[in-house]
Amino acid sequence: MTLVVLPGMGCSPRLWSTALPDAPVVHGTLDRPSIDGCVDALLDVLPPRFALAGLSLGGIVAMALVRTAPERVTRLALLATNARGPTSAQYEGWAAARAAFATDGTARDVQRDLLPVLLHDHAHDETALAMAEDLGAADFDRQLEAQATRIDERPALARVAVPTLVLAGGADRLCPVDRHEEIAALVPGARLEVLEDVGHLVTLEAPERVRAHLTAWLGSG
Repeated sequence: MTLVVLPGMGCSPRLWSTALPDAPVVHGTLDRPSIDGCVDALLDVLPPRFALAGLSLGGIVAMALVRTAPERVTRLALLATNARGPTSAQYEGWAAARAAFATDGTARDVQRDLLPVLLHDHAHDETALAMAEDLGAADFDRQLEAQATRIDERPALARVAVPTLVLAGGADRLCPVDRHEEIAALVPGARLEVLEDVGHLVTLEAPERVRAHLTAWLGSG
């Protein structure tokens, strides 16, 4: 079974490079200015059936995808994410970042401002900055625009009917553990795993632990 992985905002396939299990993998692209647009574009190009893992924005798109086309997804992994709709503070933050792009800010500049909430172990700062450069300002800006189209995915989570892993970083300041506890409580039979002393970009900070959990998830059920 193919594993489709979806990146976080401002991230490239480097996000998954050392954390993936041994399985055929497709790196999904999030380059449309709405969550629904990202879902539609993915469904147009992905295999008829696939396992789906998403981190942060990728997890939000994954929840929207399984809500839209549940028959396409065989199992679901949600990493460092949040099922709730946006807050006013988030709208303001995304608008400020988009304003930076509108005045010739670079993807690296915007990502640098986010580093305090992306990483607990700042040995990975340069990788996070390089991922933003990989992505580029235009796609980063579209992801910020897409963030503002999010909805509350919690009502649909009770209908998820595939083996589901919910993976949190214990030191994640952006999507704290309680957001993952909430998701795991709503998805029938979901398994929650918390990686202690790990920040938001769990695949960078704890790749071996993430790989072990994803491998077990792929082999479950």
